[in-house]
Amino acid sequence: MKLCMIGTGYVGLVSGVCFADLGNNVICVDKDQQKINSLKKGKIPIYEPGLEELVLKNYKNKRLDFSTDLEVSVKKSDIIFICVGTPTKKGGSSADLSQVYNVAKHISKSINKFKIIITKSTVPVTTGDEIEKIIGKKNKKKNFSIVSNPEFLREGEAIRDFIYPDRVVVGTNEVRSNKILKTLYSPLISKGAQYLNTSRRAAELIKYASNAFLATKVTFINELANLCEKTDINIEDISIGMGLDKRIGSRFLRAGPAYGGSCFPKDTKAIINTAERFKTSLSVIKSVIKSNENRSNLLLNRVKNLLKNRIKNKNICFLGVTFKANTDDMRDSSSLSMIPELSKKGAKVNYYDPTGSKSELNKYKNVSYKQNIKDAIKKSDLIIIHTEWNDFKSINFKTFIKGKKPIILDMRNIYSPSKMKQQGFKYFGIGR
Repeated sequence: MKLCMIGTGYVGLVSGVCFADLGNNVICVDKDQQKINSLKKGKIPIYEPGLEELVLKNYKNKRLDFSTDLEVSVKKSDIIFICVGTPTKKGGSSADLSQVYNVAKHISKSINKFKIIITKSTVPVTTGDEIEKIIGKKNKKKNFSIVSNPEFLREGEAIRDFIYPDRVVVGTNEVRSNKILKTLYSPLISKGAQYLNTSRRAAELIKYASNAFLATKVTFINELANLCEKTDINIEDISIGMGLDKRIGSRFLRAGPAYGGSCFPKDTKAIINTAERFKTSLSVIKSVIKSNENRSNLLLNRVKNLLKNRIKNKNICFLGVTFKANTDDMRDSSSLSMIPELSKKGAKVNYYDPTGSKSELNKYKNVSYKQNIKDAIKKSDLIIIHTEWNDFKSINFKTFIKGKKPIILDMRNIYSPSKMKQQGFKYFGIGR
């Protein structure tokens, strides 16, 4: 099939490349000429394991192309995916849909035959209705179909999640579009993916509801970890004991920092905003947002207590600063609230992250990126394992540290407390 992905961010690029790898002809469109030129050279703007190899392979095989010409790309294609950003509006909580609607206006000028137009971007309920109105102003209804087809890609696992999804959700009541999309996704369905055809509005809400529920699980286990620390219980026993119940499941029951990234923070806010627009309450999700916002402050107080409130001139090391492993995404990472506060208090902060230095941290005084783990932890008073990169799972701290042993705060519970204490370290985890 001939596909057009509008937007070469995380969703558009990964989805487009994977569709090409399944044998489709895909054009990825972006208005950023420099980005398109880089992609044609095989240079990937995001960190995602395995993506570069797939881009090079499918571009070489001419199943994948990149363009800045939206009009021509739409005319050449049968199925158009809208994959632009829907960030939280500045100063508010609702999703900023300006990019989505702007793209819809451009698409409406380029329809030369029947097109299926799909919102893959995460959008609030009724967004598809509005896109239909925009495109319907210039086109007859028989020439287009508006469908919701949300993505469920995890950063760091996106290619696997695309190829082996739990489910494919297609929101349309039109038989023709549903049949075409079921054919498009047939290689994934044959591997075990559940194909779910719903109304368009239901598909839009499924995405938000899923992310809000996962965010709730993260927040729930983090709050229980606080109780475990007070009652001398290992949170990992609780997670396992709960997770073995098939009604609950073990995923997203790992205690640690606040959730962050491109989805949970903005999507929980957006679903609350949608509920308010329809004059209903989602009090559980409101509590989740509030608890998560407090999480970084709670961990920051933990750091202060470990250093007995003597922060000034202390050498503090962060191992990992992204919101989770296998991504370079810094959005809403708890390191962005913790590091500036420690810098403000006079600490000297070194950090190492496998994805390199971060421009978000350049403006802070006494905050330095180090090229390797050894240089980062050298002379540290406190080492914070912030992100669970594989690079950090088997560090022999004794070989790197000479003289006074630092305190280790393991925010991901990577190491065994008993083994670390046997080596003479003051070691602290989360919820244990």
